[in-house]
Amino acid sequence: MYGRKPKYIAMFSGGAASAYVAYLMVQKHGKENSVLLFTDTLWEHKDNKRFMIEVAEEIGIERKTLIDGRTPDEVFEDTKFLGNSRLAKCSSQLKVRQTVIYLEELRDSGYEPILYFGIGKHEKRRREGIENLYNHNLLPRDGEEQQVKTVFPLYESNIPDKEIKRIITQDWGIELPEMYHLGFSHANCGGRCVRGGFNHYQHLYETWPQVYIEQEEMENRLREQLGDVSILKRNGKPFTLTDYRRELDLDSEVAKKLNEETDVPCICHYA
Repeated sequence: MYGRKPKYIAMFSGGAASAYVAYLMVQKHGKENSVLLFTDTLWEHKDNKRFMIEVAEEIGIERKTLIDGRTPDEVFEDTKFLGNSRLAKCSSQLKVRQTVIYLEELRDSGYEPILYFGIGKHEKRRREGIENLYNHNLLPRDGEEQQVKTVFPLYESNIPDKEIKRIITQDWGIELPEMYHLGFSHANCGGRCVRGGFNHYQHLYETWPQVYIEQEEMENRLREQLGDVSILKRNGKPFTLTDYRRELDLDSEVAKKLNEETDVPCICHYA
């Protein structure tokens, strides 16, 4: 770190909290030292790009997008592992790995990266997971383990999510991403997040049935290759999107009783 110029990086998910954190970062460190960083899975909803461009213009900083070139389903095929509510290699391959490569490039260029995340007080487990994940993936340099500084302005703040959204929409005059208006809890991967859980996939089926079918077709294709695997799990066993759609169509008791199996989104969901 010694001798390197700090480079402040807002880890942008395309959501409201990470947009506001980018603003706080710029207010503290200046535009010339700041970057708005987005890692694209190629599954993102088209309105996310509009939101990112408008946020970058509002706070006046460089917008950088990292792209692996693969979609999550291509990662699942390459790794022979279907992402699910417990583990999503699409996140580690398409987001974390790309970010780590970028951090190494910055250090090679004489910069010391400092990462800003939109993680709130109620998300302690996610904060600890993020800190450990990025530091674990950094390669040793000059024979020593590397560490990257992570900052969570909202973690120590009492500002509610509702107020952040008010600032963005009213003070900045920027519309939130379309997926917010459609009732999704986050705007990642165009609704196709494999860690979404039952409630998420029910909402996806009711809102964008064709996108649900695309996920179902992807899952069936990978099941032919990998065996009895699935995105969702019921009673610890595979429960396919085809099974779930049939229960939803019947409005069955099974469908009514199924709940989210996890409250911890993947690392790509910065907020």
